[in-house]
Amino acid sequence: MKNLITKVEPGSIAEEVGIEINDVLLAINDTDIDDIIDYKFLMPDEEIVLDIEKPSGEVWSYEIEKEYGEDIGLEFGGGIMDKAKSCSNKCMFCFIDQLPKGMRDTLYFKDDDSRLSFLQGNFVTLTNMKDADIDRIIRYQISPINISVHTTNPELRVKMLKNRFAGSIMERLQKLKDAGIEMHAQIVLIPGVNDGEELKRTITELYSLTPYVKNIAVVPIGITKYREGLAKVDTFNKEMAKKEIIMVQEFQNKYIKETGVPFVRLSDEFYLTSGIEVPEEKFYNGYEQIEDGVGIIRYFRDRIINDVEFLNKNIKGSFSLVTGTLAFNEIDRAAKLINNTNPNIEIKVFKVINNFFGETITVAGLLTGTDIIEQLKGKITSKYLIMPDNMFRKGYELGPKNEQIMLDDIKMKDLEEALGIKIIVCDYTGDDLIDIINTHCKEEI
Repeated sequence: MKNLITKVEPGSIAEEVGIEINDVLLAINDTDIDDIIDYKFLMPDEEIVLDIEKPSGEVWSYEIEKEYGEDIGLEFGGGIMDKAKSCSNKCMFCFIDQLPKGMRDTLYFKDDDSRLSFLQGNFVTLTNMKDADIDRIIRYQISPINISVHTTNPELRVKMLKNRFAGSIMERLQKLKDAGIEMHAQIVLIPGVNDGEELKRTITELYSLTPYVKNIAVVPIGITKYREGLAKVDTFNKEMAKKEIIMVQEFQNKYIKETGVPFVRLSDEFYLTSGIEVPEEKFYNGYEQIEDGVGIIRYFRDRIINDVEFLNKNIKGSFSLVTGTLAFNEIDRAAKLINNTNPNIEIKVFKVINNFFGETITVAGLLTGTDIIEQLKGKITSKYLIMPDNMFRKGYELGPKNEQIMLDDIKMKDLEEALGIKIIVCDYTGDDLIDIINTHCKEEI
């Protein structure tokens, strides 16, 4: 049920005034509550009146005085109080359309919901938003929002998203800019479709909306082996990736001179594929696009270099690390650095080929338990296996608390049983790797 209260924090204001689980929130200060956005923007006031419908059907009003911004202790089912809005596009690069049959239902749901953009950082295309939805973003000053742009060419965007409403992207971005809404833009790049001259156009037109369009993250298309009936597209090879890097560098150099930051950045996959060295830390401006895979390699490398001095030199232990084919050399380099710092720390890095989705999928975050078990069973001799947390489900996919499940529904405990090893989950950026090693090497020498 919409706006159903599923938890009342013990000792909270809500409990004190008598609000209960299974009550339904109808309005705050005579404003109907449609979803979590209304709730979050109306709740901070010092004096609020909540209209609550009891299970009996009676409607009670609760007058509450509190500190500004103080939480009253309510939680709702579904996180956003409502069903997430599904995507109305049929994008030629959509990863969900490339999933095999038989996976859990939630993996096939395509969200395109501005509320999840605000709450969880999800990207939206703006194609299924009415003018009233845009107006609400402006009224509440919901900012920043993450927008999947892909191209600013109206005709090409309609073609790429297969949505006749997709061509109005610049008008909508302009409206958000005029209202002072900050935006982060994403481009999924497809060879021969929106790269080259089309990418130049998109970068230039988005830059015209600065400073409200804060940055652009460019990521390459991912292609699984399940593309039957979908548009034929290519992936980036070494020369193609190198060409895009060199072309984008011209824009980056220009924008750095004008604003101090590059504005547009390519994800690490382009650099690893091309063989070109990733930029230095300053280039990433505090790693503001790291969730898009922009700067993870540089962050990980520098973090290990800086943190390895804190590695305990008086311990010994054995660990295995697992990763995809793309980042294998980087992870292996880090393992060697740790071993050189303390030779009694034995680390072996295992490269797992993605047979589940196809070998064209090379990132660690899309590995499955099936492939890990098939390729590593009987090969691990260490005491622990360290896995990055981006191999496990996130966001609205979260199950019971602390339940760690991979894309193919294999749980961490199933992996441990199949491989006969204890698994430790590490931050995907490697922030806690040295701490993990220190913590799990108790034996002094």
